[in-house]
Formats: sequence, C-alpha cells, structure tokens
Amino acid sequence: MTAPQPDPLVPPSAEAPAPEAGVPAAPRTRRGRLITLGWEGSRTLALALFGFLLIRATLFELFKIPSASMEGTLLVGDFLVVNKLLYGAEVPLISGRLPAVRDPAIGDVVVFQWPQDVTKNFVKRLVGLPLDTLEMRRGVLLRNGIALRERYATHRDLQFDPADEDFLWQRDYLAPGLDARRYHPSRNNWGPLVVPARHFFMLGDNRDNSLDSRYWGFVPDSLVRGSPIMVYYSYSPDSAESFDWLRRVRWQRLGELIR
Repeated sequence: MTAPQPDPLVPPSAEAPAPEAGVPAAPRTRRGRLITLGWEGSRTLALALFGFLLIRATLFELFKIPSASMEGTLLVGDFLVVNKLLYGAEVPLISGRLPAVRDPAIGDVVVFQWPQDVTKNFVKRLVGLPLDTLEMRRGVLLRNGIALRERYATHRDLQFDPADEDFLWQRDYLAPGLDARRYHPSRNNWGPLVVPARHFFMLGDNRDNSLDSRYWGFVPDSLVRGSPIMVYYSYSPDSAESFDWLRRVRWQRLGELIR
C-alpha cells in the first residue's frame, strides 16, 4: 500500500476556519466600510503627495516670472518648467545632491537662490564662470578680454548710465594692478572683476532694468537650482482687468523652449 501523503502546510493566517454550520458570517458594518475606505484614501493621498514632493525636489519645479529683468527672453507672466536634474538636484532630508548631468555653462538661463535672501528665487543669464575676468564697456560685456556676442541682451538707453553705491562692492574683486580708490563703476561701465572660485556672475537680458550681479555680487554654486526648459503657460498681466490670467493668455508662447 502507498503511504498516505501529508497535507501541505498552510500558514495560520492563510486559511481561516469555516464558520459553524447554521451560523451566518457577520456582515461588515457601514462604519467599518467607511473606516476602510478612509484609510485607503488617506494612504493613496499620502503616497501621491510624497511622489509630488519627491519630483518637485529632485526633477522639475514650476516658477513664475514676476519682473522684466529677462525681457526679450522671458516675459512678466510667463510660467516656467525648470529642470533641476541638469546641475545636480538636492536630495530631500539630507545635505547632498544627485550627480549633475553637466556643469553650468556660459549663456545658460539659470534659476538660483538670491544670495541676499535665499527664500527668493531669481532667474538670470550666466555670463561668468569661476576665475573668469569680466568687464563692461559702454554696455558691451567682455569675458577674459573678448567681447561676447550676446544676441539675447537688450539695451534701451545706453546714454543713461547711472552710478550707484550698490556697485562699490566690486572694489574688493578688481583685477590685479587696479587702484580701488580710483574705481568708479556704473551700470554700463565696470570691471575688470575676477570671479571667485565656486561662484558665478549673472546678468539679466534686459540690461537696463535688471537687479543682477552688478549690484549685489556673485552667486555661490551651492545656490544654483536648475535651468528653465520651457514656458508652459503665459499671460499678459493687467491689474485693471479681472481674470486677466484667463482672458489675456499669450497662446503663441505656450510650449516655447527657452534658450
């Protein structure tokens, strides 16, 4: 005779005992169903929120242009998708960054935290790399002694060239051999300045109307957040018109790539 085979082992939780004959299973109460649905909904919402925050922190973020400092390239009322992976996104909860796709380069449009108030984000054009020598003569930017061809830069009035006390910080970064006591910078005439290591020099494309590195200094590389990819929405603000964000859409700018 063949020996009887043992029954397969079943974990205690995998096989519930059958209800006794003649005793119906207790129905789930309405309150129990609501608790289950509430728990599942909360868990789904938490996972979705975590995913959104993770994407926002490491991949892409949305920004709105509030000023005319980049006019010619970006307009007031533009909404941008910013690539945070390009220069190495910050990793949430730890003080570290993901590996960068590439380093920031001359001509990049860059989103960064303003050195004087890191709670504010600025977007400008990168024109100076670490250890570069920069100067401007009659509105023309020279990098390492060579005039840059900046087709994106705009000047409305080169004859108006204000000198401001905000420029005086530049005296501490003059190229060797210059006398800081005789240095009198203005908006369109300044330098030559030497960019410190691990810092960048940023200018707005609207050179006559931009609060940029000329006024407040260099940007540490640790404050760089990313580079805008495209305009995903745009409208022409008008405080006198209600629902201007809906009635004054710039349809031709939707999806426009930023260069």
